[in-house]
Amino acid sequence: MKEYELITILGPTACGKTHFAAAWAFRLHTEIISADSRQVYRRMDIGTGKDLADYVVEGQRVACHLVDICEPGTRYNVFRYQHDFFDVFRRLREGGLVPILCGGTGMYIEAVLKGYRLLDVPPNEALRERLKDVPLAELERILASYKTLHNKTDVDSAQRAIRAIEIEEYYRSQSPERTEFAPINSLIIGLDIDRELRRERISRRLVARLDEGLIDEVRGLLDEGIAAEDLIYYGLEYRFVTEYVTGLRSREEMISGLETAIHQFAKRQMTWFRGMERRGFTIHWIDATLPVEEMIQRAEELIYKV
Repeated sequence: MKEYELITILGPTACGKTHFAAAWAFRLHTEIISADSRQVYRRMDIGTGKDLADYVVEGQRVACHLVDICEPGTRYNVFRYQHDFFDVFRRLREGGLVPILCGGTGMYIEAVLKGYRLLDVPPNEALRERLKDVPLAELERILASYKTLHNKTDVDSAQRAIRAIEIEEYYRSQSPERTEFAPINSLIIGLDIDRELRRERISRRLVARLDEGLIDEVRGLLDEGIAAEDLIYYGLEYRFVTEYVTGLRSREEMISGLETAIHQFAKRQMTWFRGMERRGFTIHWIDATLPVEEMIQRAEELIYKV
């Protein structure tokens, strides 16, 4: 049996990560650390898929950290996440726990597992001005030409793609040390789901989120005074619904465009995870359609076999 400091559960959107992580954390009497770049924002619940009910297991709430830690309108990033993660991680380890890191933001997961030394990248106004009218497809092409760690997954809005390019350009002129934090010895479990089933779940979940009040959630954030461009920056649900609410898209365009964007996002997530395997990470894939008890059993067997 290996002594792990952390258990990591990753997978594409709609694969059931939260439900599995909460059930296993309850069994292990431990706590969860979220690895989701959007769930850090308060009052952005439906669009980010927080699925808060999943954290209640047998009537008890499983603690989850790094959810609801920022106000909407702010720009959270991997640099801040890495430092916030290690603050929580050290505290839980000092309490004798082996936490569960759970999420789909591969860049966040990789940054903390490897302990990369990241830089707090300042805005580059000249670059932003030069790229402001460049189509998203061309921005994605530019971003794909870089070879470093930074974000190529969460780029479904032009603002996010420009920020990712800004980070890449900054790193070109810097020579950061390879690591800042110690790498973590983690068992990594990926939830494997058939592509067609994943697409079906994504489509079904989008309908459910609209029924649950996603449009009203976005309207409420706008009514608070949060700028439309800030919500659009967050991408996916917030980009498309904001564009609908502000009259830039019809309802039909919003739904079809959003559905396509989420499918593309899930594909990019899987590309990142496969890239992690090429970069030396061992991910143990478990069928996401298994009953949760069987998933836990298979995961626990790995602790002894690996």
